[in-house]
Amino acid sequence: MNKFLKTTVLAVITTLLFVQCSKEEVKLPNVVLIMVDDMGYSDIGSYGGEIKTPNLDKLASNGLRFSSFNNAARCWPTRASILTGYYPQQVGRDNAPGIKGGAFADRPKWALLVPKYLKKVGYRSYHSGKWHLDGRPIESGFDRSYLLGDQGRFFSPKKLYVDDQPIPPIERGSGYYATIETAEKAIDHLKEHSESHADKPFFLYIAFTAPHFPLHALPEDIEAVGDRYAEGWDKTREKRWEKIKELSIINGQLSEVEPEVGPPYHFANAYEILGDGEVNRLVAWESLTEKQKKFQQDKMTIHAAMIERVDKEIGRIVDELNAMGELENSLILFLSDNGASAEIMVRDDGHDPEAFPGSAASHLCLGPGWSTTSNTPFRKHKTWVHEGGSCTPLIAHWPNGIIGKGELRHTYGHIIDVVPTILDIAGITADSAFQVGLPGQSLLPSFVKDFDRQDPLWYYHEGHRAIRQGKWKLVAASGQPWELYNLSQDRTESNDLAISNPEKVIEMDKEWTRLLNEIREVAPYKTDMNEKAKVTTENLE
Repeated sequence: MNKFLKTTVLAVITTLLFVQCSKEEVKLPNVVLIMVDDMGYSDIGSYGGEIKTPNLDKLASNGLRFSSFNNAARCWPTRASILTGYYPQQVGRDNAPGIKGGAFADRPKWALLVPKYLKKVGYRSYHSGKWHLDGRPIESGFDRSYLLGDQGRFFSPKKLYVDDQPIPPIERGSGYYATIETAEKAIDHLKEHSESHADKPFFLYIAFTAPHFPLHALPEDIEAVGDRYAEGWDKTREKRWEKIKELSIINGQLSEVEPEVGPPYHFANAYEILGDGEVNRLVAWESLTEKQKKFQQDKMTIHAAMIERVDKEIGRIVDELNAMGELENSLILFLSDNGASAEIMVRDDGHDPEAFPGSAASHLCLGPGWSTTSNTPFRKHKTWVHEGGSCTPLIAHWPNGIIGKGELRHTYGHIIDVVPTILDIAGITADSAFQVGLPGQSLLPSFVKDFDRQDPLWYYHEGHRAIRQGKWKLVAASGQPWELYNLSQDRTESNDLAISNPEKVIEMDKEWTRLLNEIREVAPYKTDMNEKAKVTTENLE
């Protein structure tokens, strides 16, 4: 984007802020960052889904929806990027050829989290929910934190921390539910801020664990979904695609289903525990037995119930912002850490086949059948860097700073752009604040209009690799050759142009390697470039 356009865009937003504040002292905008876990592209209403999300849909209708926003395709790499502004490999939180890293690696000392920078201009920062980073929130710059360190128990988590200090585990049957409590603690932080620090701007990071497995939901939420998914994944996916086209989010064609692509990891004992209702591949719904249909329907019902509960809790958070008089001056960003998951496993408290599906004694995973539906209209799932694994919704709501209410933005973005965007609205110049230059860019100009972005975005996770530049995306599953797509005409990666465009493949392959070497220069843990990045089940979230 040229400098003139950026200057014009920033001038428009600055003018809006001053007009809104009239004669009052100008206050920096608040930032509310809301992340869900393992939610697919079309799981919410404003992106084509039948899941009832009226609060998110209202934010979208009064804000912006981004049609092409990507992440790192997995929980812990994405969570490193969203708070540091770097590719996860740059800060030791994922591996790549010549780079060590993973879920348990420590960031280098220069890779500070965004609250550290915001504090310098007067922000207070609050965290509630999942963490999945090294260190602890308070020591990393947050002023208050409620950390849910146990993602395997929605009703009775064993690892919890308040302001970095452990608190007792929750007893099963106590009435606790992680999604509600995550929102409740965020609301408590907001109330405390209003009472004691109302003159300061705030950064609120809310990280829901839903709808990540195990599929646990409140009975009343499951009942509210009812028999919505009795028709199966085939028809549900087709209906979503029709709605996506109706909403003009994505044009083109629905991607072909991939029945050969199943869970990315194999746990043979899981199928023994779960029984013959489980299906580890996407097959035609009508080919399933009645037992399999019921088992699979239950799973999507719970998944939907979990998302609908998240939406209710987001509604409560928005109501609190409104009651504080801060909604107009708050940038709310809603996104997911990766696409829906095809994983199938049983862990934590195990699975009782006799337990009611969705209860604390059950342990169900969405699996590839419904994951394909959740990721409509894209291919593949969480962990892959095809669009199904890495492209998810981004909703931006900011009454004081967004002109085009309810508009779509097709400018492509990435999780590494979140920190630059936050710094931009806080008036912090990233070049002067960061020891190592940030790879992303602020999305603030897109709040006014789409722009022609040409800088490359780089991907690598567990052997899967990709690069996006302009309209082109070069992508390959682990051990497979490059595929080439023109995303301006083929958003669903359906028409591979690699064979007909060998020069473009060579050009983008060289750029992918150049960026890998650039990333490796600052990576804290290096290996021989010929050593294959190792993947172990110990790194599974």
